[in-house]
Amino acid sequence: MKKLLLLFVVLLSSVSVLAQSEEYSVVVKDIETLLPIENVTVVILKTKQVLMTNEDGKVTFVLSGGSNVEVSEMNYENLTVRWASLKESGFVIYLKNKKENLDEVVVSQENLQKTLQRIVSNSKKKISISHRLKVYVREFFMLDNQYSYYNDGLVNFQFNKNNTTTLLVEQNRSYGLLETDISADLMGYNLNNIMENYSNFKYFEPLLDAKAKKEYDFTVKGHSKNKDYYVMSVTPLDKAKQAVDNFEIIYDPEKKIVLEFTISVTPSNLDKIEEKTGEGDKNITKSFVNVSYRLDGNDYYMLSSNEEIGYTLIGKEKSKNIQVRNSFVTTGFNKQNFTYNESDVFKEKSLFNKKNKILTNYWDISGFTATDEEKAIIASLEFKL
Repeated sequence: MKKLLLLFVVLLSSVSVLAQSEEYSVVVKDIETLLPIENVTVVILKTKQVLMTNEDGKVTFVLSGGSNVEVSEMNYENLTVRWASLKESGFVIYLKNKKENLDEVVVSQENLQKTLQRIVSNSKKKISISHRLKVYVREFFMLDNQYSYYNDGLVNFQFNKNNTTTLLVEQNRSYGLLETDISADLMGYNLNNIMENYSNFKYFEPLLDAKAKKEYDFTVKGHSKNKDYYVMSVTPLDKAKQAVDNFEIIYDPEKKIVLEFTISVTPSNLDKIEEKTGEGDKNITKSFVNVSYRLDGNDYYMLSSNEEIGYTLIGKEKSKNIQVRNSFVTTGFNKQNFTYNESDVFKEKSLFNKKNKILTNYWDISGFTATDEEKAIIASLEFKL
C-alpha cells in the first residue's frame, strides 16, 4: 500500500511539473523609437536556451516556473531582466541604444588582407574546440516565384576537432505546398557542408588568396554604434575579372574573432557574369549570406545564419526561376559529445526527402519565431500533421 501511495505521489508531482510548463513570448523594442529590434540574442538563463528575435522583435519559448533573461545586441546596451520585472512589463523588454555615434573613421588602409588572415585564423582555432549545437533549421523552396516546398527540423551537429560535423536529426517535417509534383526540380542545401563552411570560414577563401588584392578593395572603419568593434568592407574592383561578391565583416580587433559577416551580390556585379544558354545551365539571379557568431565567456560558436540563392535554370523549352532560402538558429550549446549509433547518423544532404518525424511542436519553441508571411505558410501545413 505504501509503495502504491508513493508511486501515486511521484506521478502527481510529475503531472504538476508538466502542468506548470507554459509558453511565453517576449518582445524586444528600442526604448526611444518603440520599434521592435530584430536579431537580438535572448538567453533563458534557467535552461540556457538561446533565442533570436524575428523582425517583429519577438521570441517564443516554453518554461516551467520563471527565469531571468539575458538580452544582447551589438548596437544596444546588454541587459539582464529578472522574471518578476519581465511579468510586470507585460513581457516587453526595452533596450537602450549605445548612441556611440562614432565617426566611422578609417582605421587603417595597410595590410588589411593580413589583418583578415589573422582574424580568420584565430576564429578557426577558437571555434574548433569539440562541441555540439542543437539547431533549428528551416528551408523554403520557390519555383517560378511561388512557395513550392518547405521543410524544417530540430537537429544536432557534433563538431569534431578538425571542424567536421556529424548530424543527427531529432525531429523534422517536409511538405509540398503545390498540387503539382516538383520533385524533379527540388534542391536543398547540404546541411553538413554549410555548417562546416561556417566553422571553417570557407566563404573567406577568395579574400585570403594572394591574388585577392588584384580583385578586391579592402577598407576598415570603426563600428558606428560599438567602439569595441571594427567593420571591414571588401568590394570588387571595377577592373576585377572574377570577383562579384561584396563582403561586410564585423569583428573584435582585440579578441581577433569574427562576430558577423554578410556577403551579397549587387545587380551591377551580376551583369558582369557571362550569361549561359545551354540546356541545364544555371544563371545566378540572387546570392545572399549572413552569419553571426556568439562569444559567451570562452565559448565561441555559430549563432544564426540566413542564406538565399536564386537562379534561372535553362530548359529545353522553358526556363525555370528557382530560389532556395535556408536558415539556422542555434538553440543550445554544449561541450559534451553525444553518444549515438552509426545508424542514427543522417547522411543525406537535405531534409527535403527525409520521412517526417514529429514528436512535439518543436517549431513553436525553436528559437526562431516566424513572421506573419511565414506563419501563414507554416499554418497551412497543420492539417497534414
